[in-house]
Amino acid sequence: MSTTGDGTRAVRAGLPEPEQYEPTLPGPVFAAHFHLSGEPVGPYTYGRDGNPTWTRLERAIGELEAPGEAVGTTVFASGMAAVSAVLLSQARTGDVVVLPDDGYQALPLVREQLEAYGVEVRTAPTGTNAQLELLDGAKLLWIETPSNPGLDVCDVRGLVEAAHAAGALVAVDNTLATPLGQRPLELGADFSVASDTKGMTGHGDILLGHVSCRDPRLLDGVRRWRKIAGAIPGPMEAWLAHRSLATLHLRIDRQCANALALAEALAGRADVKGLRYPGLPDDPSYPTAVRQMRRFGSVVSFRLADKETAERFLAELRLVDDATSFGGVRSTAERRGRWGGDAVPEGFIRFSVGVEDIEDLLADVERALDACAR
Repeated sequence: MSTTGDGTRAVRAGLPEPEQYEPTLPGPVFAAHFHLSGEPVGPYTYGRDGNPTWTRLERAIGELEAPGEAVGTTVFASGMAAVSAVLLSQARTGDVVVLPDDGYQALPLVREQLEAYGVEVRTAPTGTNAQLELLDGAKLLWIETPSNPGLDVCDVRGLVEAAHAAGALVAVDNTLATPLGQRPLELGADFSVASDTKGMTGHGDILLGHVSCRDPRLLDGVRRWRKIAGAIPGPMEAWLAHRSLATLHLRIDRQCANALALAEALAGRADVKGLRYPGLPDDPSYPTAVRQMRRFGSVVSFRLADKETAERFLAELRLVDDATSFGGVRSTAERRGRWGGDAVPEGFIRFSVGVEDIEDLLADVERALDACAR
């Protein structure tokens, strides 16, 4: 299916060969153990090691990550389980790992664990490709682009080439972009990692994550970590995720179009500062994003005057839920500073744009902003 479009690929990804009188997407397999006589050489032996429902989802995600190529994928119980599996399976005592200092809020927790294991961790911002200066002697470079929540973008291909020249592996957190927006493996990365809780599944009702990789040896280490940690998804969650992929292209296209429209509307308001969206031609990230991204994502960020203004804005919204996470069909927004950990002003808003009619969404946002000005 390498020559087909994103929509065709999404609706057919990971489906088994047609079999008379069988469903096109078989239901979830609920099993802790399987019939097993003799030597355990089959694909399914015990529920922590493998499950047919996972296998179909993993094949589907692999087909989206690198169409037409041999790519292995391992699914996890959450995005952080996937992140941890890569970092903790590859790094050893004495190794050097390079992380972004403006990435996902839980990444510092992983940093603390790595340092507790005797791993040296270096950090730099995503913007301006600042991590380039820290690669000497590194074992692994971790990239998050666009960054969450600041929406900075770095040159994946350039960083990969520099990291590989320095002998380092490269992992890219592709959560915000999804494989329909950006394909890290095609840009040379060794690992593509994502929290599928977000845009990939898109309904805000399941937790899931994945790691995709071309090198079977590297993926074996990740899969082994999943077995050790037991960070496995439930079969129902895996089946729901696979079902959700069939609408991925529809959701992402609508969300990206809506996000751009919202960003353009916000750009004209004097009460909105620090507006960021990689798809805006005057955004600092745009020149890099347009070279490596096929779609620019569903998240827009900006700041209002202060904490009180931001909280009033959120309270005034009627079509937007005040909730964390992003990538869902229903628009959500939050004052990101309420969590701590992100280096953002108190009035900073992360806005995840959904699939609502854009006229209704813009009217709701404009009304809420106007209410804050009164």
